[in-house]
Amino acid sequence: MGDRPDVWQGTLALMVLRTLETMGTQHGYGLARRIEQTSGDLLVLNYGTLYPALLKLEQEGYIRSKWGISDNNRRAKFYELTKAGQRRLRKASEEWQQTTQIVARFLEDTGKG
Repeated sequence: MGDRPDVWQGTLALMVLRTLETMGTQHGYGLARRIEQTSGDLLVLNYGTLYPALLKLEQEGYIRSKWGISDNNRRAKFYELTKAGQRRLRKASEEWQQTTQIVARFLEDTGKG
């Protein structure tokens, strides 16, 4: 795990919502693997990080869950995006775009120094 960065505060919810938007209904393990894959395997998600985030998103009404059977015939909880989750994803995406633009200004090489 050594060189892999931790997931930034507030970004995991955005990654979960976006993954559900693009992939559709997923179980927790599938979500974790897809987020890791999308990061180019730079992030590693453990269950102690992912499942509390999923619970919080469900309590906030951004996702909903139901029990089902996974591809390997195991009982698993599947998560899907709600309408409120779609709205939250749009808003969070805009907020992160603005935040990264602001931070980028501080990282630009101004030729001074």
